[in-house]
Amino acid sequence: MKDLDNYYKDALSLLKNLIETPSFSGEEQETASFIEQWFLKKNISFSRSKNNLYAFNTHYNPHKPSLLLNSHHDTVKPNKAYSLDPFKAIEKNGKLYGLGSNDAGGCLVSLLATFAHFYNREDLSHNLIVVASAEEENSGPNGLNSVLSSLPPIDIAIVGEPTLMQLAIAEKGLVVFDGKITGTPSHAAHPNDNQAIYKTAKVLEWFEGYRFEKISAFLGPVKMTVTQIQAGSQHNVIPASVEIVVDVRVNDCYTNQEISDILKRKAPCELEARSLRLGASAVRPDHPIVKAGIALGRTTYGSPTLSDQAVLSGASMKMGPGDSSRSHTADEFIYTSEIKEGIALYIALLEKFLTEK
Repeated sequence: MKDLDNYYKDALSLLKNLIETPSFSGEEQETASFIEQWFLKKNISFSRSKNNLYAFNTHYNPHKPSLLLNSHHDTVKPNKAYSLDPFKAIEKNGKLYGLGSNDAGGCLVSLLATFAHFYNREDLSHNLIVVASAEEENSGPNGLNSVLSSLPPIDIAIVGEPTLMQLAIAEKGLVVFDGKITGTPSHAAHPNDNQAIYKTAKVLEWFEGYRFEKISAFLGPVKMTVTQIQAGSQHNVIPASVEIVVDVRVNDCYTNQEISDILKRKAPCELEARSLRLGASAVRPDHPIVKAGIALGRTTYGSPTLSDQAVLSGASMKMGPGDSSRSHTADEFIYTSEIKEGIALYIALLEKFLTEK
């Protein structure tokens, strides 16, 4: 492909700068500035909202449908098992190491290169919009969700997350519940037949054994997991309550509200959802963009992990270079060849979807 080597070299250079610039969720000011400089060097008009940057193709037409390209430039904090400097872009043996290299820097720079490729094209069936978003890792209030009101309705979106460039055409949603098991507080030396900690055992057994009826063809069953438990303050006091946290990964057969209603009705403890806004996402298997990907040899699957898809109301899919299994691991890396392949496949996909009749 003409210019692919230049796109790749430019993307790799930007990714190295992003890796070497700490950008924890809510603290992405400096990486946002690097991306600003990238837009300026490419002579691409853009806007910035807090630490989110977005741009429209040159020949934007309000009468056309819109395709969104999105990935994020924030990262989690590095875990303690790193043997390499997480903020140093180290390239060796075909790999680029560094925090955010795989999740989701490789996706972001590949999508930016793809946007640049199509930026001045006049023959596109859709408007093309790119958003480099903040606060994805913590589902924060100043991420992609805060920019959507400045964008036109999104008809289809590609969210850049590491999928080995396969098509994640469905993604589970998330509801986190705070739960409470109540009992009678007392001195540990006295009898107590309403002991909150002892009652918790049966509650945990219920959560472990409960199964939601509806199973999705792409996402499988709803997965519910108790992930935190806390009680007591000192050895001789029986606490009044035990607090738990329940993580529920929701398939596309249920809305988050339905999950909340079911659990509040059936669970043997008090439950309160923190938020219901991170719903399951999907695109039809027969959507033209999915067909275009399959024609390029891509496979489809359902993803159990959450992304910025959760804040989009229209059709969307995840696709990007890198491997989800490397995300949030020590000595995170992406193969440099994956970035080059990612740019080539993104461009080939959009050529099919945006220009073929």
